[in-house]
Amino acid sequence: MAVGSELEVYSLGKLTVLGFGGRPMLDHLNVAECRDWIVDLIKANGIESLAFDLTGVVVVPSGFLGLLASLRKIGPEVLLFNVCDDIREVLEITHLDRMLTIHQVEV
Repeated sequence: MAVGSELEVYSLGKLTVLGFGGRPMLDHLNVAECRDWIVDLIKANGIESLAFDLTGVVVVPSGFLGLLASLRKIGPEVLLFNVCDDIREVLEITHLDRMLTIHQVEV
């Protein structure tokens, strides 16, 4: 299951995992379309935790940061996995690291 050519559902349930297929930049991400799709997904599936796998992603548009914050405000816990140093720094500067749970998975 995917929205557009960017966002994919890796796992669906109370804990739902979304990812970007290892693409380094999310420059073609339609944030409004993604937000609507994710909100519908949350409502339809009773999602309690929403995890984003950012493996391979090195650049995110500012709108994606707003999307993360807005999702946290509507209910589910928002988790970020495999965040690169540059994105982690942006999350710290914007204080989103205080709203979102960030995990690094060692492989």
